[in-house]
Amino acid sequence: MSENHFTPATLALCGAVLLMAAVAYFILQNRLITLNGGPNAPLAQAVGRDWKGKLSPVLYGVGIASSFVVPWLAGAIYVGVALMWLVPDRRIERTLATQPR
Repeated sequence: MSENHFTPATLALCGAVLLMAAVAYFILQNRLITLNGGPNAPLAQAVGRDWKGKLSPVLYGVGIASSFVVPWLAGAIYVGVALMWLVPDRRIERTLATQPR
């Protein structure tokens, strides 16, 4: 993006790639839960509501839309989502530690 000086089309394309990755994560997570016992599976309980997984595609969509209006805001949204995922999530580890072997 820096070579193109944050042009709207570049930001929108970057957001589209990030959005596709978020959708792929959502599909993978739901398939793993389905294959491992459905909504009562330990993985489903560990994931819970998964607010980060549901909020990310929404923010990417907002970033794509704002890239044509306020380009710097789109970049800030993309960085914000990346920072949100940088914070470790210990739910799965905690759930597996309490499960009998």
